[in-house]
Amino acid sequence: MNDRSRRLLPPMGALHSFLIAARHESFSRAADEIGLTQSAISRQIATLEDWLQVTLFTRIGRRVTLSADGRAYLDAVAPALAAIRVATSRVIARPDDNALSIATLPGFGMRWLAPRLGGLTREVPELVINVAARVHEFDLEADGFDAMIHFGAPDWHGMEHDLLFHEQSIAVIAPALLADRQMASPADLLKLPLLVQTERRGAWRRWFDAAGINDVLPGDGPVFEHFLMVAQAAAGGAGAALLPRFMIEPELESGALVPLFDHRLEDEGAYYLVYPADRLKRPIFARFRAWIVEQAASARG
Repeated sequence: MNDRSRRLLPPMGALHSFLIAARHESFSRAADEIGLTQSAISRQIATLEDWLQVTLFTRIGRRVTLSADGRAYLDAVAPALAAIRVATSRVIARPDDNALSIATLPGFGMRWLAPRLGGLTREVPELVINVAARVHEFDLEADGFDAMIHFGAPDWHGMEHDLLFHEQSIAVIAPALLADRQMASPADLLKLPLLVQTERRGAWRRWFDAAGINDVLPGDGPVFEHFLMVAQAAAGGAGAALLPRFMIEPELESGALVPLFDHRLEDEGAYYLVYPADRLKRPIFARFRAWIVEQAASARG
């Protein structure tokens, strides 16, 4: 490779930081995803901008947005980097490998999937399941995953979607809070802080509407990124929580959380196993798919 060819290949670390930062239009979120500090991401972007002699991001206070040059560069290099990742994963993968990589939402992985994996291991001892948590949007194939657990609509373009189950949420409270309060009707919950999960900010409103209480607005309560954070805060007495029942079975069984009322909120979205169709050509993946679909059917009753 001559000097000119080398000059046209920017540092891979800087390119990767640019790709993630451009996707989020946020250096802090890119830092969280990659595992670096925000200042390290900023330095990587500065290195790339110096290399290219263009401004990739417009900085307004603490906010960043892609410049026109940045958008054009992203559109050009993102497919190339994705192709490199896919090609690399295919080279290092062994056709007879019995390992699967599954991406999942943290709460689902910890409270539904992980406790059941022991049974799968006993059935298929040669299978190795590697599980990673993912919250934000990502490229399933480029990131080397065989499948993912997705919540929402079956809207991943070009992917197969197997319905696992819909989510039913219930209102819960710590026994200590319940002991000195009268909870005769759902309206009594409005006297308490209502804990909120980041992606479900409208859930309490829909719960009250379904309970026939639509002439009041629930106040803004503390917001948490993950359901299990909400569960722990509720168990500690921080307020009432609206949580998927399957995620809080341990707290319900131990009495750390107590359900309130019989009303359940079924979300319009559902949990799906999402995967490229060609994964079914691998017997080990087909076995995993059959197992998780069967487990979900049993859980639905």
